[in-house]
Amino acid sequence: MTASDGTRRKPRQLTELGDVHDFLDKVRLRPGMWLPGSSLQHLDSMLVGYRVALAVHGTAEDFDFWNPGCQGPFAEWLWKRLGRHSSLGWAAEIEREAEASNTPAVELFFSLLDEYRAERSQPVGSQLMLDVLVPGDA
Repeated sequence: MTASDGTRRKPRQLTELGDVHDFLDKVRLRPGMWLPGSSLQHLDSMLVGYRVALAVHGTAEDFDFWNPGCQGPFAEWLWKRLGRHSSLGWAAEIEREAEASNTPAVELFFSLLDEYRAERSQPVGSQLMLDVLVPGDA
């Protein structure tokens, strides 16, 4: 992915990442490497694994994508955004929305994630900023 000034961003090492949002920004740079078949179900599974690792290692980190007993703040935000609730989870529902709108699922996920972060005033990773405005945001 290139920055708005035309320079190509260099991927960072995993040891340089500070939180799950930094990890997701790494996935955004090379989704084909991280997500077989561009499947958000694979991303969801990775994020559940990330959350489990936080618990196993006793690491305190705000985590938006899954917590034991609930789908997490991102899913709750998404249900309000879509005007419906789903027990299938955020990945399945975003894939459905993407198919209905003929939009790549990974692209739609990151667009929604950017919207979620903006509403929550969360930084877009510690290094990666938006390169392209989402239609309707201008």
